[in-house]
Amino acid sequence: MKLDMTLYLVTDSTNLEEEVFLSKVEQACKGGVTLLQLREKERSGYDYLNLAIKVKEITDKYDIPLIIDDRIDVAMASGAAGVHVGQSDIPVSVARKLMGKDKIIGATAKTVTQAEKAAAEGADYLGVGAIYPTTTKVATIITKVSTLNDICNTVDIPVVAIGGLNKDNCDILKDSPIDGIAVVSAIMKSENPEKAAAELKSKIISVKCNS
Repeated sequence: MKLDMTLYLVTDSTNLEEEVFLSKVEQACKGGVTLLQLREKERSGYDYLNLAIKVKEITDKYDIPLIIDDRIDVAMASGAAGVHVGQSDIPVSVARKLMGKDKIIGATAKTVTQAEKAAAEGADYLGVGAIYPTTTKVATIITKVSTLNDICNTVDIPVVAIGGLNKDNCDILKDSPIDGIAVVSAIMKSENPEKAAAELKSKIISVKCNS
């Protein structure tokens, strides 16, 4: 499966009314997001699934694959394109067995060893970071760009950088062989998610071209 990893949006619905959240998601899709992950750490399975179905209606409209964070049951029930698992979640090999060969399985990796293991178990892509400190509720452990580059050069699946990235600081990645960046706040906290996504996409394309 050929994935466009250029601009990967990981959502954050914290303190947002559902209507506002879905509006931000749609604006981001209009702006050029190429992959979207619905991440809901604190919702019940019922609420997570209902939101996933609504988000999928939007991503389908823009032909953008929807990835569900962590919850394989929600991913399968909503008909999402795939699931993303972290180091403390269900292993990639189990996710692959449950979801089948045609679904997208993404994994988080912070070391070359973790990256090699995820790739060997059948991951389709890796999220590597955090490159910078983040304001999300996920615990942040900084990953050096040199480690990011080592991972890119070790595995033969796409790699995206994640963690505190925005259009003003991603020049740090200009010599990195990444396939794209993943962002949360840079789009979700923007007053104009469509413009933010468009500017980010343009920036990362220029960074990749100059790598």
